[in-house]
Amino acid sequence: MKRRTMLTAMLGLPLLGAAGLWLREPQLRAYTDAGIVFGTTVSMTVLHENETTARAALSSAFTALREVDALMSVYRSDSQVGRLNQVGWLSQPDPRLVQVLETAQYLAQQTDGAFDVTVQPLWQAANARQPQPQPIKQTLSRVGWQKLDISARELRFREGGMAMTLNGIAQGYGADQALAALKRHGIRHALLDTGELASLGANEAGDPWSIAIRDPRSENRFAQVLAADGRCLASSGDYATRFSDDFSQHHIVDPHTGTSPTELAAVSVLAPSGLLADGLSTACMVLGTKKSLALAASLLDVDVLCITKSGAMHRSPGFPQAVSGA
Repeated sequence: MKRRTMLTAMLGLPLLGAAGLWLREPQLRAYTDAGIVFGTTVSMTVLHENETTARAALSSAFTALREVDALMSVYRSDSQVGRLNQVGWLSQPDPRLVQVLETAQYLAQQTDGAFDVTVQPLWQAANARQPQPQPIKQTLSRVGWQKLDISARELRFREGGMAMTLNGIAQGYGADQALAALKRHGIRHALLDTGELASLGANEAGDPWSIAIRDPRSENRFAQVLAADGRCLASSGDYATRFSDDFSQHHIVDPHTGTSPTELAAVSVLAPSGLLADGLSTACMVLGTKKSLALAASLLDVDVLCITKSGAMHRSPGFPQAVSGA
């Protein structure tokens, strides 16, 4: 599963925070691990007084991530998603896959189909470089979240030639699973970067973890830096995998048109779970600024930051102001 590298975790940036709380936990030390999951480097930092516990927690979190990748990778023929795409149906699906797909269908309903896991045929057509209008029209007939049947007993496409991709939601779910694994080991302070960011507690200084959102036009600059507030942060952008130098054609496609959305360069979403944040960031790229802000207002504890191709920023009222800029 190919990861979109969009966010940078920044440790040790001075922020106002819970330093008083920190004085009661003076023995905590930082332990960091990194590995290849979802096709790229994933990193985690945990704080704990016991190295053995910390290392066990990190190992458990990475195991959880790799299990998600093994289940949901579109690039692995032996994954459950890979098998479903090959034959069009899957019996006795893993409950974790069912959970992700049920959330995906909920997001499809909430976004009028802007988020749709059945866009894989369109992505394949876009990846073929400069697809012609007629092939796109034909491909659109094989896309539609309403044509995917989901139950604990079976997954099934209603039409032949359909396929799904969970690249716009699985990494967020992986972050949730990894965070749960850390909590089971008693970890109270952690920062995870799976392509989406999740955090617990505070950093080594006792301050909120600080996280940076990439400038969509420069991988060496930040659009803004903010203090983590306990929600998960996910970003999508036109720069991650692009098929044209002017960013007009990229890996995110509008399920209704088969072409890349034109307004936004990037979207960042804060949500209660990585699963929601990841899916919503993909959807908002398709929806554009006005509809994204309206969507955030309708959902509990969800906020968005939209960056247009001209560089203008639009945020919902609850999206934190930058601690520092690019």
